[in-house]
Amino acid sequence: MDKSTLQRLPPLKRTWWLKHRFFKLYMVREATVLPLVFFILCLLAGMISLLQGPDSWQGWVAFMGAPIVLLLNLLALIASLFHAATFFVLFPRVMPLRIAGRSLPDQAIVAGQWAGVLVVALLFLWLFGRA
Repeated sequence: MDKSTLQRLPPLKRTWWLKHRFFKLYMVREATVLPLVFFILCLLAGMISLLQGPDSWQGWVAFMGAPIVLLLNLLALIASLFHAATFFVLFPRVMPLRIAGRSLPDQAIVAGQWAGVLVVALLFLWLFGRA
């Protein structure tokens, strides 16, 4: 081994990523998992309370109606939409789609993904909105 491979780089500060816009956005995107963890734990608690009976279920429903929980769930929704938006923009770069040997424009792929989200949301509203 030559001398240059044996030399160590100086350690990075904990805030090294704050100096570059690209890394800031990357860290924000990765942090979107935190509100989603809260949302998943709430759903898990709801399933457990459903198994424990009507009193437990009513307690969970009351908990889910608390303003702070509603705010955190709204934050989870915003975080998941941000995560989806960044994924949708990256998708055509990672996996370009071809039809009849021609590449689809990136905007068409992203628009198709959002159309899929809209169709699923409308389907859920149609199925569960009647209750």
